[in-house]
Amino acid sequence: MKNYKTLLLLFFLLALPLYVWGTVTSERTSEKGRETTLLNRLWKYKQGDVAGAAQPQYNDADWEPIGLPHSFSIPYFLSKDFYVGYGWYRKHLQLGKKDLSKRLFLEFDGVFQEAEVYVNGRLAGSHAGGYTGFSIDFTPYAMEGDNVIAVRVNNLWQATLAPRGGEHVFSGGIYRNVRLVKKHPVYLDWYGTAVTTPTLEKNAGKSSSVRVKACVKNTDDRMGDYTLYIIVKDSLGQKVAECSKTKRIEAGKETLYDVQTPEIVSPALWSPASPALYTLVSKLYDGKRLLDSEEITFGFRWFEWTADKGFFLNGEHYYFRGANVHQDQAGWGDAVTDAAARRDVRLMKEAGFDMIRGSHYPHSPAFTDACDREGMLFWSEAPFWSTAGPKVDGGWTAGAYPLNAADTAAFEADVLRQLEEMIRIHRNHPSVFVWSMCNEPFFTDGQTMPGVKRLLKRMVEKTHMLDDTRKAAVGGVQRPLGEERIDLIGDVAGYNGDGANIPDFQQPPVPSVVTEYGSTTADRPGQYIPGWGDLARDDSWKGRTWRSGQAIWCGFDHGSIFGSDMAKMGIVDYFRLPKRSWYWYRNAYTKVAPPEWPAEGVAARLLLKASKTDNIATDGTDDTQLIVVVTDADGRELSNTPTVTLRVVSGPGEFPTGKSITFRPDSDIRIQDGKAAIAFRSYYAGNTVVEASSPGLSSARLTLRFEGEQAYQEGVSPEVVDRPYIRYIKGIEGGEMQTYGLNNPTFASSSQKGHSPGLAADGDEESYWQPAAEENSAYWILDTERGLWLHTITARFAEKVNCRFKIEISADKETWQLVGDYSTTTGEKQDVRLSFEQPLKMRFVRFSFSMDEGSIWPRLAEVRVQGRVAD
Repeated sequence: MKNYKTLLLLFFLLALPLYVWGTVTSERTSEKGRETTLLNRLWKYKQGDVAGAAQPQYNDADWEPIGLPHSFSIPYFLSKDFYVGYGWYRKHLQLGKKDLSKRLFLEFDGVFQEAEVYVNGRLAGSHAGGYTGFSIDFTPYAMEGDNVIAVRVNNLWQATLAPRGGEHVFSGGIYRNVRLVKKHPVYLDWYGTAVTTPTLEKNAGKSSSVRVKACVKNTDDRMGDYTLYIIVKDSLGQKVAECSKTKRIEAGKETLYDVQTPEIVSPALWSPASPALYTLVSKLYDGKRLLDSEEITFGFRWFEWTADKGFFLNGEHYYFRGANVHQDQAGWGDAVTDAAARRDVRLMKEAGFDMIRGSHYPHSPAFTDACDREGMLFWSEAPFWSTAGPKVDGGWTAGAYPLNAADTAAFEADVLRQLEEMIRIHRNHPSVFVWSMCNEPFFTDGQTMPGVKRLLKRMVEKTHMLDDTRKAAVGGVQRPLGEERIDLIGDVAGYNGDGANIPDFQQPPVPSVVTEYGSTTADRPGQYIPGWGDLARDDSWKGRTWRSGQAIWCGFDHGSIFGSDMAKMGIVDYFRLPKRSWYWYRNAYTKVAPPEWPAEGVAARLLLKASKTDNIATDGTDDTQLIVVVTDADGRELSNTPTVTLRVVSGPGEFPTGKSITFRPDSDIRIQDGKAAIAFRSYYAGNTVVEASSPGLSSARLTLRFEGEQAYQEGVSPEVVDRPYIRYIKGIEGGEMQTYGLNNPTFASSSQKGHSPGLAADGDEESYWQPAAEENSAYWILDTERGLWLHTITARFAEKVNCRFKIEISADKETWQLVGDYSTTTGEKQDVRLSFEQPLKMRFVRFSFSMDEGSIWPRLAEVRVQGRVAD
């Protein structure tokens, strides 16, 4: 009996810690951890810089009622011009006495590009950089009752902010989600938790622990001992591991908890074919009192990049086939919902792609989450980029790196800060398989290339310090050539366009990727082709043993400052309707045959359908894509394109243009090939009836069911303001004259060693392109990558030309127009200049050479094209 009592006491003492923890984790106290509320509804907006708008008493009665996400440019439909300036947002927020005992935060997922956040007339915080989120602690400025949040936003070009240039459009606005977060004074920091699986690769995927590094802040006025409790759950919600750690944190300080779970046996591995996700639950306690908690999804997977054998995922060789994706969509511009972002990922996945390059900036957390869940490798890119065109400060074609020495320190600090924010926000997503430093940073004044190289090296070093589980890539580094090349600065090199076949970059000493190929401009429906671009050469599209993967330019049409030719290079159009090239990929990659293409017929009626009709949320994260189809009397889809109007018959909701939208074949809001589409959203709950109509055709109706806390009341709820579409046009008549050629893509029939095609567009008249000696005829092509109204073509040869040649231009690389004929003379030309009084639409310039007996192949040193960007 005595032994029995001793054993019983021993068992009680051993079980006590488990009992205590069970009490802590299961006991429901009156205190909650953090409280998070989306703040996307019920904002007021005013374009311009409004004096006094930060003050609570300011009268905003005449401001436009809007919901987030929102853009200055709504409604936007691929204009190359856009409003640049200021915009103000205001919102009322009710807080109770108990709320004032908490730490109060406003979390923004993205504001382009500079935000000043005022609370009750006082500046609570600010943020610069349009593609990374930020958190504002407004606790000192909050009061019981009504609080006024005012946000002053601008999208002004700034010399010390990245990006300084690019071909995308740069519309301003609070274009991603905003949240109110209430926390106890001791809390888990904003994106302050990092999750890794440190033993997974070593154990060949058979088991792994989970390591958690979590930053905890103590803003209380007393020191305390705080326990962080970690639970790992599988996709079914079953607990598979747990651990905890207690640390003492002094008042006003922060500390890093570093804990590691026991080994988890046979974890389900994340991959595009099987995107298995786990959930990390973090709970912070003060004794038995729950202070804070958060859930983070993550995955078990590991990567290996090699220079000679390509990429490996979870120990298996993996050649990825990807697409570049910009974030904006028809009508809403950059201000797309989480649901719309996920539809984009699904469209690429459905076509058989397994990788997305986030061109050319950090995408929203919702987009990365969609990649996690859909099974899509994600190349996450920092916003250090530029593009061809005039390298003049003051606009979005400025050089990637500052020319003014006074700007360089601030610019480098900004780039490094935005890089760190990108990694901090997206590091726990299993889909993110590399961090990219840049895109085409060589588009800069030649004097600044040393600064570009220095900054890239700093970025790579910073990335290694912040995340040792992923590689640091340099994207779009097919220039400059020769000794000044920058492709070897990072762990992985990405080559765009002609870079796929430039001799210097064949099997480089670092892992490599074709980060862009294709660049085929087409209106829907387009051709049933892949558009391989330079990957067609020698069947390079099939991949090389040493190459890791490839990504088409691009997945979707997107707004471009260089007009419609650049804007319409997607395999899916701006309205998110696939072109025929999308069907080509789906057939090639997933073996799904294309549908029967619609043809002209006798139109009789309209068909209206939606991506979803029920349970559509009204918090700004959800919407539905409406698609209207022209059919004959038997319901067969036709390619006829009559004018079609969608309108709200009853209930809540809005198009980017308001309560209705009209599609015309000859407008920016287009119906093409018998179809039109647009995303539709609501900030009020209720049933909405939408009607599609067209003169002479039977109309169609659809009921959409929106769910949310606040129901729509006709005559009571604020109605959507009509926003008629007017293409935004800058004041310069005809556009600015611009020069192209320097570092643009070049292609040739062949080249001699050391004289590759790009040397005729590198800015150095001492270098040149020369075709292979064994050819009888040869060509050299410059791709300006945008539609131009041609003004001049100039060319310089390293010596006088000793063969016949002609110069042609093309808008599509298929139909060519002769503009310069030198086929009857030889030995005369060293400089060529062609001017055009009547503008000619073009994108490509081709020089074609013919050899005669005794001729010597030309040495083409530099080619430039001058013109105005076409709409």
